[in-house]
Amino acid sequence: MDFLQQLGIQDTNSGAYNGQWLEASGPVLKSKSPATGQVIASIRQATQAEYEVCAQSAHDAFLRWREVPAPQRGEIVRRMGNAMREHKDALGRLISLEMGKILQEGWGEVQEAIDIADFAVGQSRMLYGLSMHSERPGHAMREQWHPLGVVGCVTAFNFPMAVWAWNSMLAFVCGDAMLWKPSSQTPLCAIALTNVCRPVLEAEGFGALASLVVGSGREVGQRLLEDGRVPLVSFTGSTSVGRGVASTVAGRFGRTILELGGNNAVILMPDADLDLAIPAIVFGAVGTAGQRCTSTRRVLVHSSIADDVETRLVAAYGQVRIGDPSDESTLCGPLIDDSAVEAMMGALDKVRSSGGEIVYGGERVALEGGHYVKPAIVKAQNSWDVVQEETFAPILYLITCDDVNDALAKHNGVPQGLSSSMFTLNMRDAERFLSAAGSDCGIANVNIGTSGAEIGGAFGGEKETGGGRESGSDAWKAYMRRQTNTINWSEDLPLAQGIQFG
Repeated sequence: MDFLQQLGIQDTNSGAYNGQWLEASGPVLKSKSPATGQVIASIRQATQAEYEVCAQSAHDAFLRWREVPAPQRGEIVRRMGNAMREHKDALGRLISLEMGKILQEGWGEVQEAIDIADFAVGQSRMLYGLSMHSERPGHAMREQWHPLGVVGCVTAFNFPMAVWAWNSMLAFVCGDAMLWKPSSQTPLCAIALTNVCRPVLEAEGFGALASLVVGSGREVGQRLLEDGRVPLVSFTGSTSVGRGVASTVAGRFGRTILELGGNNAVILMPDADLDLAIPAIVFGAVGTAGQRCTSTRRVLVHSSIADDVETRLVAAYGQVRIGDPSDESTLCGPLIDDSAVEAMMGALDKVRSSGGEIVYGGERVALEGGHYVKPAIVKAQNSWDVVQEETFAPILYLITCDDVNDALAKHNGVPQGLSSSMFTLNMRDAERFLSAAGSDCGIANVNIGTSGAEIGGAFGGEKETGGGRESGSDAWKAYMRRQTNTINWSEDLPLAQGIQFG
């Protein structure tokens, strides 16, 4: 495939980069397409030996990079954004090939990486501190932000490029280095994106800022979590794994950005514009085959419109074409692997045993070599254990509610708190949903769906979603350390709080 050659992907690739590709010594990992089951390429994985080299190289690069003025750092990030623009088509096609997203979503993910680079360029001139008034005469106070160090970035398979960009573009303008451990299910995406960005950094003598280690969690992932040279770890993945990440990093007083599970709901009030709501729900539930942390899992529909909503959703699902994600007419590609299919089938078995009704889909789709399913619509109760859990697959639970109070109670009555949505034309209901007494999620939308966040706002959630924030707003502060300064320009030495000593 021409686009693989364009991205520097070979039959066998190294999984360790520290400014140059190292000769990795770990076992061979074969990347397979979830659409066909065929091997795309092989990767020689990093061991702890290569990890040590990459981690030290990243730290050494940070010590030099932190002294480069932030606007100059932004200029280099601008060039990386342009490099991604030049390779957008190829990168998007690789995401589709290795992860299974439809092409539109693959290209959209690369565009998101480009957009955050643009955002970071502007941010490089806005790493603002504060000026404060001192209580002591002849004194001045200020607060400023300094680079933090090496940022460890552990990414999941479902966004194999964008999440690294969310973290790295901001970290780079903040003066940090990156040490990336990608998912073992999408290693070629990480190698390709590194190949696209590294010439820009290498030309400035800073290739090690984008260090990469492809390897198992046991071999290199755990070492990264325990590494004192890595003051911040950004982890995207399941809540269960995230608990271990948080405790390990906190045990050495490191920081974490946790982007964990979601159980996202759309509330449909009686006055909802269903011409807007139905397409939003279908994209949220079926897009990426339900493998987004912001995928729509639950529809909390007012009982007065429940039958109409069910009819509309079943009709819409019947128009969803399932198949080869590289075919531009496809709307739903494969799940990542057979274990994901089994997890979906297991969840549907729990639905049946709980007394739920599957009103559409839920079957395996027999397409040679791939991991395809028909997205499911299920009538369920919010309190059921299977509904309380996040199943990373296209299962949509229809749950009726009586009024706005019932809807909000059910909405918030799950352990996760990432994304949420309400469709209503009633200003009071909308404002209540967005108030402190409304949605308990990190993202709350009105008259748009749960999926498809823009980079301008901070991304992340509460409760078992982990509390992390990435991307826009002031998320850049997570990648820096705060420092309070007091300057005495007087000829005296007054103490704070009026203390007299001596």
